[in-house]
Amino acid sequence: MISKDKVMQVLKGIDDPELHRSLVDLGMVKNVEIDGSTVTVDIALTIAGCPLKAKINDDVTKGVMAIEGVQEVVINFSAMTPEERKKLTEQLTGKRVSPTFKGTKPKHIIAIASGKGGVGKSTFTANLAVALAEKGYKVGALDADVYGFSLPRALGIQGRPTAVGDMLIPLENYGVRVMSMGFFSNDDNPIIWRGPLLHKAITQFITDVHWGLLDFLLIDLPPGTGDVAITISQAIPDAQVLVITTPQPAAHRVAGRAARMAEKTNLRVMGVVENMAYYELPDGSKDYIFGEGGGRELADRLKVPLLGRVPIETRLREGGDTGRPVVAFPEGSVAAEEILRVAEAVIQKSAAEVPAKAAPAD
Repeated sequence: MISKDKVMQVLKGIDDPELHRSLVDLGMVKNVEIDGSTVTVDIALTIAGCPLKAKINDDVTKGVMAIEGVQEVVINFSAMTPEERKKLTEQLTGKRVSPTFKGTKPKHIIAIASGKGGVGKSTFTANLAVALAEKGYKVGALDADVYGFSLPRALGIQGRPTAVGDMLIPLENYGVRVMSMGFFSNDDNPIIWRGPLLHKAITQFITDVHWGLLDFLLIDLPPGTGDVAITISQAIPDAQVLVITTPQPAAHRVAGRAARMAEKTNLRVMGVVENMAYYELPDGSKDYIFGEGGGRELADRLKVPLLGRVPIETRLREGGDTGRPVVAFPEGSVAAEEILRVAEAVIQKSAAEVPAKAAPAD
């Protein structure tokens, strides 16, 4: 027999796809009516133009239709009132462990740095984020390269984040929650900001975004040792830094400066990754296009481990341009295998702090 309790139990197991919390717990389910074999559910969306309304409709319909005896599901959508949105915001951000973040602070924050541009840092960050997500962790990625944002394209994400009150909800793909200036600016329009505006934008991406419960938050820093790196070090003083370099001296020497700056601002350097380390020829031999040993030399100089050596690979580059990270489609990719090994090394480096299980549902 169909009962309201059964329907509510099903709805309690269905999450809002943006907030990652139960529709019932969020107060979005306003009423349930049962008329014979027809179930009517009234749902209040966070905003009238909720971009994921269709998914909520499909998830609720599928879930309720699975109840024995239900033959039809009718869903009536409305929008929350300003008072209800305010209450929801307070509910989501009320249990703070840090004034820096809305909601719970990520367990581990890793800033991805390089000394110069063109070393594949953003493509690597996107793939590392997906690799961690595929290993069962809850992952966010903050694109802090305001002038040269790359993560939306690398992760195949388009759109504009939803705002609930003064809180932004990150967009998501491949299990990675992402925030980037690229969601607010046309690709062809340059961002022309000086230091104070830059500092404000980065600070808001940290403080005004509801990341939810994360195991890892990766921050894709702009190359070099400029304002953004200083802002991150001030806003998140316990973040770790992963340094990306290519083998040639022109890259690993300037990458060393970025690492030294991290140390001077009390950020810990967790390791080095050498990108574009070699090109694997059809016969299995390796062509060291940019030289050899630069990553190892930098790691030794910084007294940190070399966590991986990622080869040059066409599929890796293509995935960054088309929004299909190679680690999500790893068959036959040596680069994907190496990035997955780096992800495991990152997890192990954080093993003393990372729980045995991923963060609970949020």
